[in-house]
Amino acid sequence: MLLDKYRVLVIFIVLLIVASFLSDAFFTTTNLFNIFRQVSIVAIISVGMTLVILTSGIDLSVGSVMAFAGAVAAGVITSGIPFPIAILVCILVGLIMGAFNGMIVSKGGVPAFIATLAVMVIARGMTLLYTQGNPIVISDPGFRFIGGGTVFGIPFPVILMILIFLMMYWVLKHTTFGRYIYAIGGNEEAARLAGISVDRVKIAVYALAGFFASVSALIYTSRLMSAQPNAGAGIELDAIAAVIIGGTRLSGGKGGVMGTLIGALIMGVLDNILNLMNVSPFSKDIAKGLVILFAVLVDSKLARLKK
Repeated sequence: MLLDKYRVLVIFIVLLIVASFLSDAFFTTTNLFNIFRQVSIVAIISVGMTLVILTSGIDLSVGSVMAFAGAVAAGVITSGIPFPIAILVCILVGLIMGAFNGMIVSKGGVPAFIATLAVMVIARGMTLLYTQGNPIVISDPGFRFIGGGTVFGIPFPVILMILIFLMMYWVLKHTTFGRYIYAIGGNEEAARLAGISVDRVKIAVYALAGFFASVSALIYTSRLMSAQPNAGAGIELDAIAAVIIGGTRLSGGKGGVMGTLIGALIMGVLDNILNLMNVSPFSKDIAKGLVILFAVLVDSKLARLKK
C-alpha cells in the first residue's frame, strides 16, 4: 500500500540519483531551473489532461488548441492591441475550444477520443489558415516576461506552474467540484443517479483543459516571441504520458495533479540527462516510450494485486 502511494516519488528520486552520477552538470542551479522551465509548458497542459482523464475521458486536441490560441494572441499583439488584452483573448480561445470539446462529448454523446481527435484536426487547420503557415513575430517587449521573466531569480513560468498545481490540488481535494470529478470517473451512472450534473461537470473539465492549453500557449509564444504554426505538435502525448506516469488511472476515478507534476518532472529529467549525454534525439522517443510502458505495466500489476 505504501509503495503504491509513493512509487512515483521513489522513481523520481532514483532517477535524480542516477542522473547525478551520469553528469556533473546535472545538479547545477542553471540546469535545474532549465529543467523546470522546459517542463512548465507540458506540466500545465498535463493539469487539464489529469482532470479529463479522471472523468474517464481523453483530450487529444490540447496541442492544436495551444497552437491556435498562441497564434491568435500573437495576431492580436501585432495588430497594435496591448498585450494584456491579447492574454485575455488567448485564454478565451482556449476556454471556448475546450468547452466545445465538452459539449460534443457530453451533449453529443461522441466518445472523447473521436471528439477531441476531430477538434485536434480542426484547430490545427485553423492555425495554419490563420498564420498562412508562417510564424507571427511579436515585437512587444512586455510580452516576453511571461515566458522569459524571473521573480527573485525564479523563472516566472515555474512560479506559474507551481501556483496552478497547488490551486488544482486544493480544488480536487477540498471542493465539491473535485469530488464530482472523482465520482464521475469512478462510476458515471452512479454519479448521475446521485444527482450530479455529469454533463455540466464534463463541460467544465474540458473547458479547463482548454484554459490550461492557452496558458501554456502564452508561455511558449512569449519564450519564442513568435507564434509557430506547428506549436504543440505531439505535446498531447507528453501530457498523457505525464498523467499516466504520475499514477492517474486511464479508466478514471483515481489519481491527482501532484502525481502528474512528478510524472512531468520525470519526463523532463530524462530528456535533460539524455541531452547532457549527447544522446541522439531519435533515441529520446525510444526512452520515453519505454518509461510510459513501464509506468503502465506497474499500474496494471498493482491493480491486479489489489483484486
